[in-house]
Amino acid sequence: MSGDKRFNIFHEYSIVQGSQVLISKQVEYYLWVKRILDFLLASLGIIIAAPIVVLFAVLIVLETPGSPFYIQQRVGRKGEYFYLIKLRSMKLDAEKDGAKWAEANDPRVTKIGSFIRKTRIDELPQLLCVLKGDMSIIGPRPERPCFTAKFDREIAGFSNRLAVKPGLTGLAQVNGGYNITPKEKLKYDLEYISNLKFSLEMKILAKTVKVILTGEGAR
Repeated sequence: MSGDKRFNIFHEYSIVQGSQVLISKQVEYYLWVKRILDFLLASLGIIIAAPIVVLFAVLIVLETPGSPFYIQQRVGRKGEYFYLIKLRSMKLDAEKDGAKWAEANDPRVTKIGSFIRKTRIDELPQLLCVLKGDMSIIGPRPERPCFTAKFDREIAGFSNRLAVKPGLTGLAQVNGGYNITPKEKLKYDLEYISNLKFSLEMKILAKTVKVILTGEGAR
């Protein structure tokens, strides 16, 4: 993609140009309201998703014996660490050679893993993280500490995405997801934070449904 391209699907919102993101009192109030909504949605979501998670947990174990869940430390709001849980989509020895980002047609991804990545079913257990308060339904996707440190060194302003809680889905995820670079994701994340409001989040949720149905941006 061209470096001059504005990564903005909602043209009424402006891209953040500065190197620092400040949270206004109005946004802080909205984040408080958002926490209540997150708790209610996560509670309902866990009840609905539980049978689906159990089914695919069994299928994962049948295909590749071992824990069907993948628990990993991630960086949350203000740099605080938390543990994220997902349905395992890769082989058990996927990181025997060290941490590595997923690639297109990644050979480490299992057959069941490919499906749950495409449909985002692997993310459903993270509703527990939302319920606990470590994550939100919508927000920048949380990175591992090693990748956060790497990108913070290489990409100016990368740590600004930690101004809000990470989410299950976000503006970057509905505009390319796995198919865009960390720098491109940062532009989306900062745009989201700078223009954080209920109407924008509803648009992201609507686009998320489309992404799930089409498998757009999956690996």
